Amino acid sequence: MFQTRVKPDFRRFVNATRNRKNKILSIYEHNVSYRVIGKLTGTDLDGLMKRSAWDEAFAIYCKFFRDTGYDVVTFEQCITMATPPGGALCGGKGPVQSRADLLKFPWKQVEQNWYEMAAPQYEALHKNMPENMLAVGGVGNGVFEISEELTGLEYLPFLAMDEPDTYADLYRRIGDLSFNIWERFLREFGDIYCVCRFGDDLGFRNSLLTMPDTVRDHIIPQYRRIIDLVHGAGKPFLLHSCGCIFEVMDDLIDAGIDAKHSNEDAIAPFERWIKDYSSRIALFGGIDMNFIVSSTPEEIARETAEKALEYQEMANGFAIGTGNSIPEYVPAENYLAMLSAANQIREKQNDAV
Repeated sequence: MFQTRVKPDFRRFVNATRNRKNKILSIYEHNVSYRVIGKLTGTDLDGLMKRSAWDEAFAIYCKFFRDTGYDVVTFEQCITMATPPGGALCGGKGPVQSRADLLKFPWKQVEQNWYEMAAPQYEALHKNMPENMLAVGGVGNGVFEISEELTGLEYLPFLAMDEPDTYADLYRRIGDLSFNIWERFLREFGDIYCVCRFGDDLGFRNSLLTMPDTVRDHIIPQYRRIIDLVHGAGKPFLLHSCGCIFEVMDDLIDAGIDAKHSNEDAIAPFERWIKDYSSRIALFGGIDMNFIVSSTPEEIARETAEKALEYQEMANGFAIGTGNSIPEYVPAENYLAMLSAANQIREKQNDAV
């Protein structure tokens, strides 16, 4: 694995997130599989994480981001990891199907569970943060994903029809839960982070996963609470959302997001995101996941070299990376080819500055 000559600088990434051009390209990834990092570093990072060997694990994790040209370390802990067993984010029926279920759900316990799970990892992240780097991320899961976890994607419409007041209260309770967790996170760990985000997949290939009015009336009002909290802490907010969400993009921008990540060529070319929204928000990604998985390292290197410069010229705030993340099924050599090509650009730009 290569090691970049460019020194990291989290301020570059902050500048991009605030929708400003940089002289040196930034690289961004929503998440990177511990197993892929392990393959590239010759370590058992996944095993260390599973054994809660936090200090050793985060030493490897942070060094990987520094060596491969990132200006920030991406890390989050998801709220749904702290909910009781039986959640439905991955399908099925969740524990909240009625008002009685809503009232008996252990909201305060989830807050405490999350903190007990997350705090040791943030502490290890802080201890191992490389010089001139900070983190991007924070508290994982947005409002809609938590509603899927608690009720289930297929069952949310039934709750909306049968008990509309409960349906509205569900999103308000989720907003309270998220706000309380984010408030404590920013108070205790905010100094580790320069950009905050959550991921909330609102769409799929053809449309939103729920009705536009649900997003506007129930989800975005809760987003605003978190975004205002993050902005109040002096940090920009990045939204990761997959799918065809053009119906509500103006609403999301009005809610205060500073940047958007996630794109899929089958939905729209990245150029459309830049054309439609780069005057108002930063846009991260650009390299399609299907292309990363199905192409050769040589093809990926050529595409990255071409597209990174093209998008950097077209957009205001921009960072190159995949349109989604690096799960374990992405060939490590393909991911490395993208990083290597991006870093060749960064090194040339750095030498010219």
